[in-house]
Amino acid sequence: MSTTTLRIAMNGITGRMGYRQHLLRSILPIRDAGGVVLDDGTKVQVEPILVGRREHALAEIAREHDVQHYTTDVDAVIADPSIDIYFDSQVTSRRYAALTAAMKTGKHIFTEKPTAETLEEAIELARVRNATGVTAGVVHDKLYLPGLVKLRRLVEEGFFGRILSMRGEFGYWVFEGDHQAAQRPSWNYRTEDGGGITTDMFCHWNYVLEGILGTVDAVTAKTVTHIPTRWDEQGQAYDATADDAAYGFFEVTSPAGDPILAQINSSWAVRVYRDELVEFQVDGTHGSAVAGLRKCVAQQRAHTPKPVWNPDLPVTESFRDQWLEVPDNADLDNGFKVQWEEFLRDVLAGREHRYDLLSAARGVQLAEAGLASSAQGKRVELSPIEL
Repeated sequence: MSTTTLRIAMNGITGRMGYRQHLLRSILPIRDAGGVVLDDGTKVQVEPILVGRREHALAEIAREHDVQHYTTDVDAVIADPSIDIYFDSQVTSRRYAALTAAMKTGKHIFTEKPTAETLEEAIELARVRNATGVTAGVVHDKLYLPGLVKLRRLVEEGFFGRILSMRGEFGYWVFEGDHQAAQRPSWNYRTEDGGGITTDMFCHWNYVLEGILGTVDAVTAKTVTHIPTRWDEQGQAYDATADDAAYGFFEVTSPAGDPILAQINSSWAVRVYRDELVEFQVDGTHGSAVAGLRKCVAQQRAHTPKPVWNPDLPVTESFRDQWLEVPDNADLDNGFKVQWEEFLRDVLAGREHRYDLLSAARGVQLAEAGLASSAQGKRVELSPIEL
């Protein structure tokens, strides 16, 4: 592997997440700053190679951002020994084969999630990584968001006392595509193409719950397709076969062995009446906190007001004003970029990344369990994954 430049094949870079978060807000800023900074203060430069299916789109992005190389030949970049890292943000259905091939050629991998369409394939990816010894990282971006970084800090400092519960709200209105263009691609709403909000978001919620609270033991969920008909990128109506909302109840065990109850609503058919598109409230015996993408506010036990229920009188107090904002106390950069930098340092040090393919497999497991819970109308327990 090169010690001066890491060459990164970035597959799926013309998509929304691949372009905006991974190229534009992560790899290009790292490149333009001279590379990733190592522990001894030296820098190792990065060189992106753009990969996708639409050559004209790749050429336009390469020209706009001064990227020298792009290709539509995925097999060629995976086989190219001069490329150190393979990154995948293409559709889920193509991910398993590409990641497997990349690891078997000795490439380190960094990937979006879900890592595979089934738990069996997700576990097999973790086995391949163990056999090849490459460094593998999976995007866990929400744990790097400033709001959740501050929330995690409160947990580590014992602010909450014994944690009792978490409540999460995620989502926004995604337009159907008839009168206004949809903000998400049409494949998101087709099960046959790997779509569905449960498959998408439960992978996130698993690592958020693990990273903030503890181990997820069981799930009870209800998945729904609220909007049955949508319009695609060509303006053609199609049947939405995938769920666009998922209402989940998660049973969690803290590292100390305490039970914690978490409920998270995920919806692409909800209008936002909150400060941010995602918010989590954690309540404990000694305090509570509410965290969004960037902001986190908290209320300690000694400062908790004593409201009295009286529906006959108007509320005269502002409950939001009774919370204090948790300060950054650090330079909290873009979450995707921060994780990229951590992963690249792990690659250069030859060590495992803390958010690996086994963590991703647990996310796929939770998504499958959520769908099974909804279909069967019952609580589903999660078993430990063994390689």
